[in-house]
Amino acid sequence: MLTKKMLHYSIKHFTLSSSRIILLGFACLILIGSILLSLPIASTGGDISWLDALFTSTSAVCVTGLAVVDTGADFSLFGQMVIMLLIQVGGLGFMTFGVLIAVVMGKKIGLKERLLIQESSNSLSTQGVVRLSLSIFLIAFIVEVLGAALLTLRWESELGLKRATYYGVFHSISAFNNAGFGLWSDNLSRYVGDPLVNLVITLLFIIGGIGFTVILDIFRKRSWRRLALHSKLVLITSGVLCLLGFIGIFLIEIFNSNTFGALSWPERIWASYFQGVVTRTAGFNTIDIAQMLPASQFFMIILMFIGASPGSTGGGIKTSTFMVLALTIVAIVKGQRDTELMGRRVPHSIILRSLAIMVVSVIVVITATFLLTITEHNLNRDFLDLLFEAVSAFGTVGLSMALTPELSVWGKVIITIVMYIGRLGPLTLVLALAQKNDKQKYRYPEEKIMIG
Repeated sequence: MLTKKMLHYSIKHFTLSSSRIILLGFACLILIGSILLSLPIASTGGDISWLDALFTSTSAVCVTGLAVVDTGADFSLFGQMVIMLLIQVGGLGFMTFGVLIAVVMGKKIGLKERLLIQESSNSLSTQGVVRLSLSIFLIAFIVEVLGAALLTLRWESELGLKRATYYGVFHSISAFNNAGFGLWSDNLSRYVGDPLVNLVITLLFIIGGIGFTVILDIFRKRSWRRLALHSKLVLITSGVLCLLGFIGIFLIEIFNSNTFGALSWPERIWASYFQGVVTRTAGFNTIDIAQMLPASQFFMIILMFIGASPGSTGGGIKTSTFMVLALTIVAIVKGQRDTELMGRRVPHSIILRSLAIMVVSVIVVITATFLLTITEHNLNRDFLDLLFEAVSAFGTVGLSMALTPELSVWGKVIITIVMYIGRLGPLTLVLALAQKNDKQKYRYPEEKIMIG
């Protein structure tokens, strides 16, 4: 029989924090999606197994894009629309839709709900989070409608108005939310040299990947000098990484006859641009990733691990995390006391958090890759293939070397878990599962340790 003291302890240690609510919210959304996708009405032929439905649901909610079955061929219109809805809710966050519903119904949003919105949107404070959530929904709606309209105009001549509209909406939502789900079996390879498709799709996932706070900051201030430090850091880092991705893929793949051999020079440039920037956590492809040179594949692994920016629809460790750590290393090498950026000092708490994110992320990727070498040993795949799959899942990218459909049962389970961790963020997951300790009332004596 539980005593009053034991009951108090249980309640104290199992109270749902904001991190735990987000964790459970995404889990429930994934579960609902898996149930809907496993229904006979969701498939075009035979029933899709519950594990494949769970994998697809997780990939959609976590806006990854990895697929064990062909989205366009194996799922019916109902199944595709479920996937599209899961992508939208998963990309913008279920709290954004919760705020919208609450506002429409005239419900009051209290402090607890504001703290939850702050946690889910990566905001620095609770001030203005409701307005931020409504702005996120409005931005997504406007950008996705514009993207869908342009894609519909491009595809109307070959698909007809009705089908082109549906394909335009689906790919616009998938691109803006950095999901990478496509309705063609070859993804977007047939449009490798199409300027409009390349530009619209890339602009959609680049805008979705820079973060809603940055978009709002640009809209409100409209001046580089007045932008917040975070916005400047994200824009500079994102621009540099996109440029490096484009140049890097072009210089490496120019010698690869398996990918660029059959392409004209304009198509080679478009392919290099698309695959160079798509690593910002959007899983579309216009060339066969499996046929790329190992140097290109490893280069893409690095870019996928860095990922998009905080408060966006993308994954990875985030651009700001990468830059904070890079600037900290530079400061240490120069013998500087502080990490400085554009006349500002980065707080030590941010540096420590960035380091924690990096270390936990590396542990997740290494562990997943190690387990895949065990579960997928019968496939006789190279280590690089398995590492690529693990990083793609963690960064919620969705690119694959054609390994995903071949995964074993345990391989699918591993990748499903990694996608879930990648969408929530490794540090958020650790904080959600960890028990909160009371404030420490003492400190031990300090003693130096040799390192390096």
